[in-house]
Amino acid sequence: MSTESGARAGEPSVPAEELTSAVVGSFAAAPDPRLRELLGSLTRHLHAFVRETGLTGEEWERAVGFLTATGQACTDTRQEFILLSDVLGVSMLVETVNEAAGPGTESTVLGPFHMTESPVRELGADIDLSGTGELCVVSGRVLSADGTPLPGAVLDVWQANAEGFYDVQQPDVQPPGNGRGLFTADGEGRFWFRTCVPNAYPIPTDGPVGALLRATGRHPYRPAHIHFIASAEGHAPVTTHIFVADGEYLDSDAVFAVKSSLVQDFAKTDDPVLAGEFGVANPFRHARFDLVLNAG
Repeated sequence: MSTESGARAGEPSVPAEELTSAVVGSFAAAPDPRLRELLGSLTRHLHAFVRETGLTGEEWERAVGFLTATGQACTDTRQEFILLSDVLGVSMLVETVNEAAGPGTESTVLGPFHMTESPVRELGADIDLSGTGELCVVSGRVLSADGTPLPGAVLDVWQANAEGFYDVQQPDVQPPGNGRGLFTADGEGRFWFRTCVPNAYPIPTDGPVGALLRATGRHPYRPAHIHFIASAEGHAPVTTHIFVADGEYLDSDAVFAVKSSLVQDFAKTDDPVLAGEFGVANPFRHARFDLVLNAG
């Protein structure tokens, strides 16, 4: 039996290209022009993906199931969607596309574990509350792009413990706020704190993202690092890491976040004068670097 449109049995009543145009056009009345642009572009790219790959109904159902499971894995202390964004390189791409222009410290991903407010700590405080790792002092300055110190700059710091777990992953093992600190630079823009030397560790693999990595033969490891968000009045904040030089996985970070400028030496130090200044015993490891902020 024929249809009014004249389409033969088994043929779509609306060609694929017309369907894409129809969906894009459905957003034409959106009052926010940026939302209209984003949804239109997303629709065109998603539809192109379906056409180019010949996506089957079964494959689409599996994809929907995967995304559903990703959402179900999210909790107050775990963000599986950020983890998915990280392993697909989307988080790093967003950072790169939006990086502030200028000579400031390069940015990198926020990661999925900036989930809780860092406790305010005095300069020189020890954020390794468990005391299980190799002692390390991290110090430096926060500077403007022209080299001017930024007194009162704020640094939000967080890292995993020596075994590769964040406090929110082990609430029954680690004290709250372990590996975290909110510091204010002194009048010369200087900061320093004590911690443990970080180690390489795997991202969580007990959820859908872990299943994706296993299915594609990818390892889950991140090179050893410490996270920072540095901010100061009149300047663009920067979200970044420092990575331990000569560590494992620097060339194969599971979330593609390593930049050569962020790889720092955690030098073995045996200097009684410096140890006295930091209030630590010799020998110790010392990472020294400056965070440079572009004008905002």
